[in-house]
Amino acid sequence: MPSLTRIICLANSWKRGERCIAGITTIKGQWIRPVSDLPVGQVTKEIRQIGGTEPALLDILQIPLAKTGPDYGFESENLSILPGKWQRVGQFSATYLLKYCSNEEYILHNDLRYVEVPFLQSLPFPQRRTLQLLKVVEFHVRPLKAVYEGSQKWEGTIITENQQRLTTSITDPVFVRKLDLGYRPKNDCLVTVSLSMPWRPENWEGGDPCWKLIAGVIELPDSENQKIEVNDVNEIPF
Repeated sequence: MPSLTRIICLANSWKRGERCIAGITTIKGQWIRPVSDLPVGQVTKEIRQIGGTEPALLDILQIPLAKTGPDYGFESENLSILPGKWQRVGQFSATYLLKYCSNEEYILHNDLRYVEVPFLQSLPFPQRRTLQLLKVVEFHVRPLKAVYEGSQKWEGTIITENQQRLTTSITDPVFVRKLDLGYRPKNDCLVTVSLSMPWRPENWEGGDPCWKLIAGVIELPDSENQKIEVNDVNEIPF
């Protein structure tokens, strides 16, 4: 039986008609993106759903994963999904995630909306990061006239507590559905930013660009005294 890797789910976002699942380990805060054997690793409903429901942000998941996975030439976080059932073993508190938020100078490598593949390939493998968790103190959204994955497409502008700014597409299906229904975030948020697979707009000059996406949104609670709910606390770092 394959060993199970435990992660806190921080992204369940659209990817080529299926989903991209990503999260951090409950001990070291290391990013992991489970990938399938489909062309760009997208995770099908049959693989990812637990008891017929989607993995939700803040769920603590146990997933059968290999020790390695395809990097598609530029990603450092990927581990291949092995046969076996995914498990949901608890839920993490958003407040405890604050220590995992990035304090780096840029949102994923630069102050642009994209990162070119040649730049990522120029970095040592562990530094080819394509996922980042941010504390966001301002979040503005607007609907676009386009449709994405059968839903209204939304664009978000986020400003971090370090005054970093990014305007880009929102690919978190649950958050998009809430926006469709009129919801707007009121508190500070934790936002997972992910790089897309390479996509070149028409007449693009330069290396293949990977676009920054708002892949997961967690609104922080008003109260800082939130308790954690988990069935097995042996791997929780406090």
